[in-house]
Amino acid sequence: MEYTLEQIANRIKQAKSVLIMTHMRPDGDAFGCALALSKALDFFKTPNQVCVESDIPSNLTFIEGIQTVQKQPTFAYDLLVTLDCSDEQRLGALFDEFSMAKRKKIDTINVDHHVSNTRYAKYNYVRECAANCMNVAALIEYMGTPFDKKTAEYLMIGLLTDSGNFSHDDVTEETLLLAAKLVKTGVDIRYYNYNLFKKQPKARAALFGRTMSGIRYYHDNRFGVIVVTKAAMEECGADHGMTEGFVDFPLNVDTVEVAASLLEVKKGQYKISLRSKTYADVNKIAGVYGGGGHVRAAGCMLFGDVEDILDRLSYTVSQYLE
Repeated sequence: MEYTLEQIANRIKQAKSVLIMTHMRPDGDAFGCALALSKALDFFKTPNQVCVESDIPSNLTFIEGIQTVQKQPTFAYDLLVTLDCSDEQRLGALFDEFSMAKRKKIDTINVDHHVSNTRYAKYNYVRECAANCMNVAALIEYMGTPFDKKTAEYLMIGLLTDSGNFSHDDVTEETLLLAAKLVKTGVDIRYYNYNLFKKQPKARAALFGRTMSGIRYYHDNRFGVIVVTKAAMEECGADHGMTEGFVDFPLNVDTVEVAASLLEVKKGQYKISLRSKTYADVNKIAGVYGGGGHVRAAGCMLFGDVEDILDRLSYTVSQYLE
């Protein structure tokens, strides 16, 4: 059932202890949302914990406080909040924890910004916007929590990450006004811009060069694809976290409308990231394979031989190219 942010804020303030979860393989917006809400709960001295199923990506280990994130809850809670997660399955290994909470009649809250959200919790608030940190910022305000510098830093990480450093077409006046408000608290936007988008170890540079030298083009160069294999990552000494942002490079080619990154998770399993430039709805493309996200950025998981996956994906993308 849909609720207002004010109603959800009131429910959170009533909780005695809160578990916060976000989607598997979390990005900056997911961690930013979760850590910001955790900080707000600290203000009320409400016991809380952030859990994600995955290891912390190497490109986000610089975030202060991220080391407190756990893979499984270690305390009893009476409210479960999911952030930046479009459906229950996206919780990955924590799906069982969410299901158990529902069986125990523990209230669940879902605050998200993905168009593909399935409204899977008891309390749902879903609003499309550049980053879910925008929704969480409003939620924190309804809770009556002041924006201290640390909370603002977490929210800024989410804004920068999901807006593509304020370059995506869903960036609005509201996005920029929130950014200005966060900067006013003392957030060093240059520091986060550098660490999120520019800083990289030699291993990432090596993997980036190797990957981009093999871009494949389909459909009169309107579909650009990169493949990142486990072997390439191992040879370069890189990990999954270092591939963040790779999919954006082929999208910069002037003829490309849709870009895809195929990241090998394990043999026969690939994480697909999709981006579009002006008109193609990649949320619908991902939806064909049980995934989802946003109109301009979405993802899914595909299984099989990489060449077969490329054939299937190329055909599907062709249906959404003008």
